[in-house]
Amino acid sequence: MSPETRSALMSRIRGKGTKPERAVAELMAGAGLQWEEHCKDLPGRPDFVLRDIKVAIFVDGDFWHGWRFPAWRLKLSEHWERKIEGNIRRDLKNFRALRRAGWKVVRIWEHQVRKSPSLCLERILLAKDSRNLA
Repeated sequence: MSPETRSALMSRIRGKGTKPERAVAELMAGAGLQWEEHCKDLPGRPDFVLRDIKVAIFVDGDFWHGWRFPAWRLKLSEHWERKIEGNIRRDLKNFRALRRAGWKVVRIWEHQVRKSPSLCLERILLAKDSRNLA
């Protein structure tokens, strides 16, 4: 695939309202949760925020955020390898900043939403319940 074709394909990938995000939103709505989305005032702009109990939820794409990156990084061009490495570093920095500010961070991977949506909701509810006890 030419660099131009690859670039055109990659530019069509959305950052908000992805299928995994919509699935998680549906699960949370079914559980009666209320949330904010993509809050600009928080590090990393979490996909979902339960602000009153300080829970930030990220629904991350396997490719863009480097799920099992060491296993497939050598298949990428240097450009994409650097891009994914940068995303991983930025994610860690944002998660640490949120935790230092007293937030509970829940990271859900794209493949987890596909494989077991109910387990993803369980993790969110567990985080919510642990914050309610504190």
